[in-house]
Amino acid sequence: MKKSHVILALALIAAAAAYRVGAVFVPELSNLSPIMALAFCGAAYLERRSLWLVPFVALVASDLWIDRYYATQYGYTWELSGAMLRIACFAAALGVGAFVARRRTALNLFSGALGCSILFYLVSNTAAWLGDAYYVKTTAGWWQAMTVGHTEYLPTLWFFRNTLIGDLLFTGVFALAMSKARVTRTQTA
Repeated sequence: MKKSHVILALALIAAAAAYRVGAVFVPELSNLSPIMALAFCGAAYLERRSLWLVPFVALVASDLWIDRYYATQYGYTWELSGAMLRIACFAAALGVGAFVARRRTALNLFSGALGCSILFYLVSNTAAWLGDAYYVKTTAGWWQAMTVGHTEYLPTLWFFRNTLIGDLLFTGVFALAMSKARVTRTQTA
């Protein structure tokens, strides 16, 4: 891997992980993260597949800190199944991004980012419904997990809103940066 690619990868990992860790202290930013967009756009734009690992390193690095913080602050316990579920959702985003890379248009980028957001929301909330004793294992319990969640916390739809905003915002930023880089490269060549 070229030195410039290593520097780019390390900068993206550090920035994404730092943003995600910092968002823990600002509840309004919960789930508003660049990591899904990084996975999706990485596959959509980056030819060097080794760089596709960047979002996974950022996710694992930030998860280690966030999981420890939640365990000490709220008594939550870390579970491998939850981490694997998140990794699987981000791997799916790579697949969607690779598919979009074949015909990269604004509509395809928007649709891909939207699809990744919806997938993560459905998978993570269904897993919460299945694994959390708080939810009744009926359609009504599933619907509660999808909309309001636990009554003592913010509604799960609020987290989905942030996920969607983050995925669309950071996908747009990444796409604009890649477009600008392509124009700059063309002008200097």
